[in-house]
Amino acid sequence: MALLEVEDLTVNFYTEEGVVTAADEVSYRVERGEKFGIVGESGAGKSVTSMSLMRLIEDPGRIESGEIRFKGEDILEMSETEVRELRGNEIAMIFQDAQTALNPVFTVGEQISEAIRHNLGYDDDKARERTIRLLDEVGIPEAEARYSDYPHEFSGGMQQRAVIAMALSCDPDLLIADEPTTALDVTIEAKILDQIEELAEEFDTAIQLITHDLGVIAKVCDRVMVMYAGKPVEKAAAEELFYDPKHPYTVGLMSSIPRIGDTRDRLQTIPGTMPDLVDVPTGCSFHPRCPYAEAACTRKEPKPVDPDTGMDATGTDADRAAACLAYTGDLAGELDYTVEVQGEDPRLQLGDHRE
Repeated sequence: MALLEVEDLTVNFYTEEGVVTAADEVSYRVERGEKFGIVGESGAGKSVTSMSLMRLIEDPGRIESGEIRFKGEDILEMSETEVRELRGNEIAMIFQDAQTALNPVFTVGEQISEAIRHNLGYDDDKARERTIRLLDEVGIPEAEARYSDYPHEFSGGMQQRAVIAMALSCDPDLLIADEPTTALDVTIEAKILDQIEELAEEFDTAIQLITHDLGVIAKVCDRVMVMYAGKPVEKAAAEELFYDPKHPYTVGLMSSIPRIGDTRDRLQTIPGTMPDLVDVPTGCSFHPRCPYAEAACTRKEPKPVDPDTGMDATGTDADRAAACLAYTGDLAGELDYTVEVQGEDPRLQLGDHRE
């Protein structure tokens, strides 16, 4: 049994403009100790999917259907009390903006200690001791002295480290990292990612990483799900995704990556923008931007299939899947493309982060 199984998750937002389906029949799983990535453009549904795991969707949003099984129990069927016990204790989250995740009127140390006291039942002294040790482990210099500092006295990188310490404070089984390095420069980014990996291994914690940065995916993740307009369009092992992408959207993402040693005069781009989720195109939602689209793509919505066999791959057990009619025999032509992983970008040296 997987640690986490998300099956046919659908989340709608009821706005004045209409109903926005931000997550549309999303299915995947995360194994114990695994590093699972969700990648896509802004508005793809990555964060909504992840917020649903902790039942943090607020009005006008609503989880319409599906199951979120954590250790075999459906989170959507739990009482609010049971979910509160789960948050921070067994499932923790690193939010993308550390500055807003920290309360400005409480010291950093006290905020972490409060979580430890609440979830683990520690007294004040033991909670303080554990907090100082965590701050030291995430690289905060003079951790004991910085315990009493307020968030504004920390740099952006230190704030992010403090949020990581808070997320790991109760030894969660699953750590959700939502764009954990968005506001950081590349040198701090690399250190933060290394720390997340090291600490997750130390605490035997699975990671669900949400990002738009394929370099981060390559460095950290074992398996990846690519999302577009609220739907999963491809799933694969990280190395397969980079060297043998199957969905035209993934191909476009790969082709747009700048790399050291790249000889191209101009980067390739994906034409157009993500569709308005109030008025999603019929058929394949990517067809207005797809260079391989045919008439069938405007009429028939593709379901995830195994790209090698064409068999159904919609469930949580699917390790390789692509939602494209090219693999179901509905297209007259074939996907004629070549993806070359060029250059020497150290973040794209797949495999060097895994034994």
